[in-house]
Amino acid sequence: MASAIRPTLLRQTILSAATRRATAIPASAFLSRTSFQSPIAQNAARAAAFHASCRRNLLPPGPQVIKGTVNDAVPVPDPKPTHGSYHWTFERLIAAGLVPLTVAPFAAGSLNPAMDAVLCALLLVHSHAGFQSIIIDYVPNRRYPGAYKACLWLLNIATVLAGIGLYEFETNDVGVTEAVKRVWKA
Repeated sequence: MASAIRPTLLRQTILSAATRRATAIPASAFLSRTSFQSPIAQNAARAAAFHASCRRNLLPPGPQVIKGTVNDAVPVPDPKPTHGSYHWTFERLIAAGLVPLTVAPFAAGSLNPAMDAVLCALLLVHSHAGFQSIIIDYVPNRRYPGAYKACLWLLNIATVLAGIGLYEFETNDVGVTEAVKRVWKA
């Protein structure tokens, strides 16, 4: 609420100060409203930083395309087992599986390379599914088909690179759980 009121109060304060200074100006100057305003008063609408207005949007709207007519039925997408409730259940099972895999090496005190590899694999799949959900929600395919496809390809490339990096860290270095243990004790 305060951020909505602040630009209006700033504009009123500047305009009232400019009006008070304008009392010594002849009557012909009052025909033009901007003649007695200072440059600050003229730009008062733009003085409030980080506010979007109808003149300057933060992000331009996406392409506005209407396919068909008003009377056309909405196309129902084909059901896919990897979407909807199956996808949601899969994400929750992975998230629930990460909890014991994260706690077990530190609680038991043993470092098992197989458990470490399973932890890295589930962490990678969990991260990939989370970022994929973000892309699906905020870059809609029907509105930005090119950007949607590019974002999914970048996500797949990043997931493969992270998987290769985790594999190298597991095989040629101390592993994830040992690294976390060393950082925790440092």
